[in-house]
Amino acid sequence: MKKRILIALISILSFNCYSQIEFESGYFINNNGEQTNCLIKNIDWKNNPVEFKYKLSENSESKTATITSVKEFGVLNTSKYHRFIVNIDRSSENINNLSVNKNPQFNEEQLFLKVFVEGKASLYFYEDGNLIRYFYSHDNSNVEQLIFKSYKTPENKIGKNNRYKQQLWNNLKCEVFSMSDLENIGYNKRDLVKFFIEYNECKNSEFINFEKNQKKDLFNLTIRPGLNFSSLSIQNSASNSRDTDFGNKLGLRLGIEVEFIMPFNKNKWAILIEPTYQYFNSEKILSTQTVNADYKSIELPIGIRHYFFLNDNSKIFINGAFVFDFSFNSKIDFENGNDLDITTRKNIVLGLGYNFKNKYSLEMRYGLSREILSDYIAWTSNYRTFSIIFGYNIF
Repeated sequence: MKKRILIALISILSFNCYSQIEFESGYFINNNGEQTNCLIKNIDWKNNPVEFKYKLSENSESKTATITSVKEFGVLNTSKYHRFIVNIDRSSENINNLSVNKNPQFNEEQLFLKVFVEGKASLYFYEDGNLIRYFYSHDNSNVEQLIFKSYKTPENKIGKNNRYKQQLWNNLKCEVFSMSDLENIGYNKRDLVKFFIEYNECKNSEFINFEKNQKKDLFNLTIRPGLNFSSLSIQNSASNSRDTDFGNKLGLRLGIEVEFIMPFNKNKWAILIEPTYQYFNSEKILSTQTVNADYKSIELPIGIRHYFFLNDNSKIFINGAFVFDFSFNSKIDFENGNDLDITTRKNIVLGLGYNFKNKYSLEMRYGLSREILSDYIAWTSNYRTFSIIFGYNIF
């Protein structure tokens, strides 16, 4: 069964599925200011791109345009990128790599900045891995970085350079703003987009909020009943007289899955958490006694899922997760001799499934070996499960 699951996963990964990353209506403007209407491959970039693919028509050959030849491009009703030469501070926010200098360390770079708000005052965004920076301009001024930086103080504490608040206060004044309002603005998309919208509205300036079209279904709550085909064997390194193979048993499982869709790459990646009740009960008659395994637990898989879109209604997914298992009232009951309390360790599960209309799903899931006698030195166990899981999205 394990080999079949792995073969199926490899087959899905190599299959050329419709990925919901399509060529969509857009445009680009070259260095001479000439606009070309085209179809742009919209991959919902997580990191700001340095190039993009486009077609002049549905049936034409795909071409690549780069940051050196394009000063602006956009996907209609979705996103827009401007090329700027800016000073950017790439100081790390990782606690282990903090600078002792509170001031930004600028480098001049040519970047595509994503436009969040465009108007009298404009807000731009740049992301590269864990690096996130916001930029702004007002009244056609040069684009500048809104400065935020964490640093290590002489007392070995973490300090915060929040100069962006002073930048907003000095350069984007409006009678509706107070200093206390600025103090409450975090260095994040929600707060900054809200501020720039309010500023443009205060100045009665026309503006475009590119983020208003970015509402996505980023959360799913799914009821997940199913069937478990489980096996259990236990062995004692000191004596094999009580070694037991409980064989394969059919059981029920009931879970509720919380899925968080990642807001990039066209909703193809998700984080999942699925509290699940499961049980295993089996009795085995040995030559000298009867042994009963009664194992009940709440599993907590936490993992990652990847979708392959077949069309607008159907998608295949694969996922992998670490499973934290919390057993209760569970033991191996020997007719003669001491019983064994069941306490478990983490294991890994791999899944392959199908989702229809984001409402119904069916998954096959294979659990790698789980140790359920972790409190005993001489005892080892091998608990495995193959599950068929049905899903119904309630939110």
